Amino acid sequence: MALPGPAGAGADDRGPLRAAFSGLTTRGRSFLAAGGAAAACAYLLGQSDLLRVGALLVALPLLCVVIVHQTRSRVAAARRLTPARVDAGTDARVHLRVENVARVPSGMLLLQDRLPYALGPRPRFVLDRIEPGERREVTYRVRSDQRGRYPIGPLQLRLADPFGMVELTRSFHSYDMMTVLPRVEPLPPVRLGGDAAGGDDGAGRTVAVSGADDIIPREYRHGDDLRRVHWRSTAHRGTLMVRREEQPVRAHCTILLDTRRVAYAGAGPGSPFERAVSGAASAVRHLVERDYVVRLVTETGLQLPGPETHASGGEVLDLIMDALALIDHSAETGLDGAGTALRGADSGLIVAFLGAVDRTQNEVLGRLRQRATGSVAFVAAGQVDPGLEATRLERLRASGWTALPLQPGVPLGQLWQQAAQELAVRGGGRS
Repeated sequence: MALPGPAGAGADDRGPLRAAFSGLTTRGRSFLAAGGAAAACAYLLGQSDLLRVGALLVALPLLCVVIVHQTRSRVAAARRLTPARVDAGTDARVHLRVENVARVPSGMLLLQDRLPYALGPRPRFVLDRIEPGERREVTYRVRSDQRGRYPIGPLQLRLADPFGMVELTRSFHSYDMMTVLPRVEPLPPVRLGGDAAGGDDGAGRTVAVSGADDIIPREYRHGDDLRRVHWRSTAHRGTLMVRREEQPVRAHCTILLDTRRVAYAGAGPGSPFERAVSGAASAVRHLVERDYVVRLVTETGLQLPGPETHASGGEVLDLIMDALALIDHSAETGLDGAGTALRGADSGLIVAFLGAVDRTQNEVLGRLRQRATGSVAFVAAGQVDPGLEATRLERLRASGWTALPLQPGVPLGQLWQQAAQELAVRGGGRS
C-alpha cells in the first residue's frame, strides 16, 4: 500500500523552511555560532580572511538545511503486509519500500514504523545514501498472541545530511490494519451430524427432479448450459429461465458462542473466554471446509451470516472469522437472544461454546436442543468449584446435550472426537 504525501506531510505551523531550521543538530548550531563569532571578530579587527572563514562556517549548516528540506519533500514510501489476516501466534511480514524521487542524493535515513504494544517493539532501520531514482526495501516480522485488529504505522522518517548538521523527523499519514484471527486448532475428520437425511462427510447431495411438472426454473446465469433453457417459463416471464434440475442438500450447523461477561472469569490469551472463542473459530473453519452450511449466533442476537445474506463457503468463513477476531464480552445475563435469533430457522446441528450456565440458562438451552438434529456443548472449565462444574454438565446432559468440559491444556480435537463418539452412541450423529 502506498503511503500518500511526502515525508514532510503534516508540516509544522511555523512553515516548512522555518521548521527545517529547528532540525539543526548541536554540531550545526555550533557551526552557526562559530561563524557568527568569526564574522564579528573580523569586523572588529578588520580581518577579511577571518570574515571568509566565518561566512563558510555559517553557509555550511544553512546549505545542509536547504538540501535536507528539499530531500524530505521528495521521499516516497510504501508498505505491504503479507498476509494482512493471520491466526494468533502466527508471524506476518511487513515490507517497507523507500524511494528517492528527488534530483539530489539523500542523506542517511532512519525509518521507524509505529506498532501497538501487542505486536512488539517498534522496528528501526538505518539506510545509507540513496541516489536519485533509487529505492531501498526492508522487511520485518510482527506477531500477536492476542486476536484483534491492529494499526501498523504511520511510518516515521528521520533524515540527516552527510555532515551531521541537520536532522529532520517527519511522519506519513497512512497506516495499514492487520487482523489477527483467533487461534485455530486442527480437528479430526469425524462427523457430528447436522443433516436430516444422513450422508457421508457432510458432502452436498442432490435431489433429482423428475417430470416436467416438478421442474423449478430459475433465471439464467452466465455460464449456464443453453440446453437447460426452459422456454415455456422464459415466454411467461419475459426473461431467460433455465431448469433447476438438481438441488444440493447440505448439512447445516449453528455455532453458538456464549459471550456473556458474567459467564467467564479471568482475562488474557489463556482465559476461558478466549478458549471459547478459539474453539468456535476452530469449529467454523473445520465445518466450512467439510461443506457444511455454517452460521454463528450469540446471545446478543448476532447472526452471521444474516438471513438475507447469500455467500459462498469461503466468504462465510471470512465473515465469521473477522467477527470472531473482534468479538468481546456482552452485558447480557441470559441466552434468550440466541433462541430469538434461531426462531423459525433450520438449526441443524448445534455446537455451543459456553461459559457458566445456571438452571435458567439450562432451560433455554434445553428448548434450543429440541429444534436441532444434534447438540454438542463445550463448557469452559476451571472457573469455579470442580464439583459445581460437574453438576452443571450433568444438567446439560439431562437436557439432551452432549456436554464436555473445555479444560485448559486439553486439545479441542480430542474433545471433538469424544463428542462424535457420544453422539453416535446416542443416535444424534454419525461417525
